Amino acid sequence: MRVLVTGGAGFIGSHIVERLVARGDDVVVVDDFSTGKAENLFTGVDLVEGDLAEAKIAERAVKGVDVVCHCAASASVAKSIVDPVASNAANLQAATQLLVAARDAGVRRVVYSGTAAVYGSDLGTDTALETMREAPVSPYGMNKLAAEHLFRMAPELYGVDTACFRYFNIYGPRQDPTSPYSGVISIFTAKAIAGEAPTIFGDGRQSRDFCFVGDVARANIAALDADEPLAGQIMNLASGATTDLLALWAEIRGLCGRPDLEAEHAPARVGDIRDSSADVGAARRILGWQAEVSLSEGLQQTVAWYRAPLPHS
Repeated sequence: MRVLVTGGAGFIGSHIVERLVARGDDVVVVDDFSTGKAENLFTGVDLVEGDLAEAKIAERAVKGVDVVCHCAASASVAKSIVDPVASNAANLQAATQLLVAARDAGVRRVVYSGTAAVYGSDLGTDTALETMREAPVSPYGMNKLAAEHLFRMAPELYGVDTACFRYFNIYGPRQDPTSPYSGVISIFTAKAIAGEAPTIFGDGRQSRDFCFVGDVARANIAALDADEPLAGQIMNLASGATTDLLALWAEIRGLCGRPDLEAEHAPARVGDIRDSSADVGAARRILGWQAEVSLSEGLQQTVAWYRAPLPHS
C-alpha cells in the first residue's frame, strides 16, 4: 500500500511509520515540524513539509495514497487554553482539509488519532465507554471531538471509510520531555535521570491509563489492514489498567536509581482530568487488538531509550 502518515515525524506517527517501512509499504509523511523531529524520519519515506491546514499541502500529501493514518495534532490541553485559535487550526481545520483532499483523491480509508479528552473530567470512578456522552473541558478536547464527528460522518457523506481511535495516555521512546506540554512519563523519566524533582500538579492521586506507543502503532496498522469496512467506529486505545501519579513517579525513580528523590507539588491545572480509565472492548471486538506491553515493561524500555547515547537521534 501507499500510506500517508500525518505527523509522521512525531512521537506516535514515527512509530507507525517505522512498522510500515519495515514491512515494505510505500510511506508518505506530512509534517510541519512544530513538534516533530527530522531525526524521527526513516530512509526511503517521501516527505511533504508543511501545514495540513493549507489545502495545497493536504492535496500534495494525499496524491496517489491508498490509506491514511492521521496523527498530526497540537496535543496539549494547556496550550489550547492559552491559544484556542491555534488549537482549532491544528486539530480541526487541518482534519477538515485532509478529509476533503482524501475524498477528492479517492483515498480508501482514514484512521483518525483522537483523544480521551473528549470524555471530560466528570467520569468519577466510571470506566470510559465509547457510548458515553462526551463533555470536553478544553478547546483541545472540543476541537478533537469535532474532528472525530467529521470522520465518523465521512463514510456516508463522502464514501471514505474511517476509524476513530480515542487515545488515553500514550508513552514510550521518542516522546519529547523538553516541552511543558509533554507526556508525564517522558517528563518524569528525564527528571529522574537528571536527578531533579518533577512537579506534580495536584495531590498526585489522579489516575491515568497508560498505553505503550508500540501497542498504539499495532492498532493503527490493524485498522489500515482491516478487510471489512470500519464505518467510522470509535475505539478506545488504552491498557485497561490505571496508575496514579505518585505510584508512577515511585516506579520511574526506582528504575533510574533515584529511590529517595521526592516530587514537588503545585496547584492542579485548569482543564486537567482527575481520573481516567478505559474500556477497551471495542478495539478487541473490531480489530482483535489489546495492549500487550505492561506498564513495568514499557517503563523499562522507555528509561533505557532515554539513557542511551544520543537518545533523541
